[in-house]
Amino acid sequence: MQAEDWFAIQNLLFQYPYALDRGDFDAVGQLFAEARVYSGGTLLADRDAAAYARAFRDWVIVYPDGTPRTRHMLANVMIMPAGEDRAIVSSYVMVFQQVPDGPLRAVIGGDYRDTVEKRDGRWRFVERHMANDLIGDLTAHGRALDVIRPSRAN
Repeated sequence: MQAEDWFAIQNLLFQYPYALDRGDFDAVGQLFAEARVYSGGTLLADRDAAAYARAFRDWVIVYPDGTPRTRHMLANVMIMPAGEDRAIVSSYVMVFQQVPDGPLRAVIGGDYRDTVEKRDGRWRFVERHMANDLIGDLTAHGRALDVIRPSRAN
C-alpha cells in the first residue's frame, strides 16, 4: 500500500459519521452498498444500500432540523494491510448527542472492524462489524432499544 491508500481509507472511514450525523441515511447506505454489515453479531444488510439506509431510518430518531443531533467521533484508527488491495480497519466510536433543551452527553460507545478493498482504483467497504459495549441513555436517539446488546467488534 502507498501513502495515498492510507489517506483514502481514512477518508472512506470518516465519510460514515459525516453522513450519519447529517441524517443522510441514503448516503450511509451507499457507503456500504458492496458490504456485508453486522451489528452486534447479527447481519443487518448484505450488499444492499437501501436495506442499510432503511435500518438506520427506522431506528434513529430524527429531529426537526433533519438530523439525529449527534456527533459520531471515531478514534484509535488502525489500518492493517491484508494484501495489496485489501485492509482491515479497527476503530473506536463514541456518540455524543444534544437534543433541543437537553444537555450534551455521550449516549453510546463501541467499535468497528471494517474490511476494505480497492476496486477499480477506489477503496470500498466490503464488510463491517459494529458493536457497542458502552451503553448510555438512548431514549432520545433510537427506537427499539432492546436490539442493543453489549458486544465488541475487535
